[in-house]
Amino acid sequence: MDICRFALHSYPLFLPSLSVLIKPTVVLPSSSSCRPKLAKFAQLSIIYSKPTIYTKVRCASSYSSSASSSMEAPPEGYRRNVGICLINDSKKIFAASRLDVPDSWQMPQGGIDEGEDPRTAAIRELREETGVQSAEILAETPSWLTYDFPPEVRAKLQKQWGSDWKGQAQKWFLFRFTGKDEEVNLLGDGSEKPEFGEWSWITPEQVVDLAVDFKKPVYKEVLAVFAPYFQ
Repeated sequence: MDICRFALHSYPLFLPSLSVLIKPTVVLPSSSSCRPKLAKFAQLSIIYSKPTIYTKVRCASSYSSSASSSMEAPPEGYRRNVGICLINDSKKIFAASRLDVPDSWQMPQGGIDEGEDPRTAAIRELREETGVQSAEILAETPSWLTYDFPPEVRAKLQKQWGSDWKGQAQKWFLFRFTGKDEEVNLLGDGSEKPEFGEWSWITPEQVVDLAVDFKKPVYKEVLAVFAPYFQ
């Protein structure tokens, strides 16, 4: 699989040309690998849960939907968060490597601001983390999905956020990418510090395989809900 990536040398960051984003020249240590190493992965166990279906929900315009984004309260003690499953015309999923967690890849996600609708938050986070605006929302998970932070991660985030959350409660949205790969920019829209170093379109099995262990159960559930769209 082709991986689009860029090297982050120092701050402030500088935006490379599109040609560099597509086929960059990156100097890596001899022990580094540019391609994610995929372990043998067992077939996903699909437990289908009917998602909320949307009709042509464009990121940069007003929209209509068959159901509004669910605003029921998440479990107490969990940070409200959105997850984004972005697919292309080949039914592959966008995933990127985290700069702060070696060998860890994930789908975009981010916190929901106070008073912000989860759907609006998902559109914002997709733009902030990937630069992508050419996308349509196809579906939404019907309920909040949660994962707990491991103790060491919880302690780190407590210092970073100033709040002691048990974990995150997520609303997941399925987006269809309608633009070209050149639109992807891991510097995002410039409003937030970059989180990712490399990106690729990969299979659902690879998405789970490359995720950190404590996120794998939620990833499996998300991909089971959205499974009909990967056919």
